Amino acid sequence: MALDRKIAYIDLTTGEIEIKPIPLQLRKKYLGGRGLDAYLLYNHTKKGCDPLGPGNALLVSGGILCATLASATARTHFMAKSPLTGLLGSTNMGGFFAPELAWAGFHHLVIKGKAEKPVYLWINNGKIEVRDAAALWGKTTTDTQWAIRKELNDEEIKSAVIGPAGENLVRFANVMTGIKNAGGRSGIGAVMGSKNLKAIAVRGTMDVKIAHPIEALEYNKKFIDQIVSSKVNQTQGILGTPFIWGATNSWGGIRTRNFQYNQCEYADDIEPERIDEIAEETMGPYHMVSCFACQVHCRAQYKIPSGPYAGKYDEGPEYTSQGAFGAEPDCKNAETVLVGNHLVDQYGMDNLETGSLISWAMELYELGIIGSKETDGLDLRFGNDEALIEMIHRICFRKSFIGDALADGGIPASKKIGKKSFDYLIQVKGMSNLHSDERATPSLALGIATGSRGSDHLRSRPAIDLYHLPEDVLRKIYGSPVPYDGPLSPDHTSYEGKAWMVFWQENCYMGVDCLGICKYHTLFLGATHPNFEDWPKVLYLNTGLEMTPKEIWEIAERSYNIERLFNLREGLKRDDLEKGDTLNHRYFDEPCLRGAPDVIGAKIDREKFEKMIDEYYVHHGWDENGVPTAETLKRLGIDEEPSHLL
Repeated sequence: MALDRKIAYIDLTTGEIEIKPIPLQLRKKYLGGRGLDAYLLYNHTKKGCDPLGPGNALLVSGGILCATLASATARTHFMAKSPLTGLLGSTNMGGFFAPELAWAGFHHLVIKGKAEKPVYLWINNGKIEVRDAAALWGKTTTDTQWAIRKELNDEEIKSAVIGPAGENLVRFANVMTGIKNAGGRSGIGAVMGSKNLKAIAVRGTMDVKIAHPIEALEYNKKFIDQIVSSKVNQTQGILGTPFIWGATNSWGGIRTRNFQYNQCEYADDIEPERIDEIAEETMGPYHMVSCFACQVHCRAQYKIPSGPYAGKYDEGPEYTSQGAFGAEPDCKNAETVLVGNHLVDQYGMDNLETGSLISWAMELYELGIIGSKETDGLDLRFGNDEALIEMIHRICFRKSFIGDALADGGIPASKKIGKKSFDYLIQVKGMSNLHSDERATPSLALGIATGSRGSDHLRSRPAIDLYHLPEDVLRKIYGSPVPYDGPLSPDHTSYEGKAWMVFWQENCYMGVDCLGICKYHTLFLGATHPNFEDWPKVLYLNTGLEMTPKEIWEIAERSYNIERLFNLREGLKRDDLEKGDTLNHRYFDEPCLRGAPDVIGAKIDREKFEKMIDEYYVHHGWDENGVPTAETLKRLGIDEEPSHLL
């Protein structure tokens, strides 16, 4: 059964490994994936632990539905204390690793300590071995995976690995699997590097017994019909996530030149159609691929067409790479975006964080806050494609003052630079913002301000707020599985009811992350996609676990509150500019200068924003400072945490 997958405790310092079953009572409280990881992090790390020290627990998991007959159940989750923010570190990636982990007998790994020398974990059909990784250290993410397959003589092995950035403790280093599947936010790759853990390699051929296989297959057809019939996923199957860029930039929702503008002009060469054209020219007409058990096929394959990296293969680029290496640094060359995407994939670096920090440094350079002394002679101006690529190398290998400073993240870098550099850093809780500009969309602004791991577009974003859905449709969506009779507005510029939308989406995305399903297969960009009402049956048919929509909602709410407790323990405060639920002053003080009529002149109203925060806290059952009340903790059954039950 899916419920018989185990948890393994691995101590890299001593080499000890302990394997345990996962108690059903904890399955019923957290399901798996991100939810159970949040419980484990709170129970297995001490307050104030060094994120790059041996006491930081590294958690690796697949959702409870991974490797079952449910669609798009490919998501791998990683959690630890973040070396970038000092708060919750959490990241999620697609590919084929989590299903392979389940077939090998495991849903969760708890990795502690630090190996004396580079090692990797070899997990195969219920057995775990710590192996020497000296020959792997220094290799890129792709070369590492192929070297492990060669060493173990099995091309079906799936590995989660770090590249040179993780080894060099770049505080926003990724964990990677495949060519481009990235556990990209919050620096989990640096946590692996700090433990001398180069990779986790997995091969499994153990059966996962499905509770009701025939019915599960039949019911999954409903999911597939919902997913592939939606226009948003049909478009993604042709253009991938870059399609989001095309619509958003035309409207005026793309921050450009760090935060000076909100639309990248004359950027035809990085539009989704041009990226698709290059992919087809270099890979042929069938260049779209997918993760395990997914029908959308949202990822393009490409080869860099010309220049020093001509012929290099990669996948993507995602919407985030268009912003990171296109709009934010104001570099409008497709080849630059493709090369930047390729380098961060190979080095194992968060594309979003990398591009945002380089763009911030470019603004500082043009303002005279930093100069040639700090850049070691590099002309770090907006639009300098060569400088952008050079900075990716410098950050990965910590070369020059500016490369080394940015490798530690924006807030530490601002303290090294000084001179009001922090004022221009677009971040929340120490994590750089996505390249989307939320000044015209209060709901999206609230979401990034309150994200549990920092600025976030994947944990609470009510993207359908931009669809102008009728109020009765919104009520049907946001009134289930718990009733809501407060205000809801179809107007994306309104502040009314947006706190509830963000709260609801948080629980929706937490539920998805506990189950192991991709967010593109739920109510993220598609208003008709599966959500709480659909999950109980797919959960029951595959695992035999019976739950109501409201019970899954409560699991999500419980898990999110555990994350909040962790952050509060590590210093989160409501209005703190470095560790709080707030935004850079530019959101409130500088209006949008480009775009559609409903965008030009837009900025966030500070008073209304604070009221939204208040409402958001009330929905969560938190006090005015964002602290869960005793009643909330008792209602959710987490008033005695940490409980150390697992």
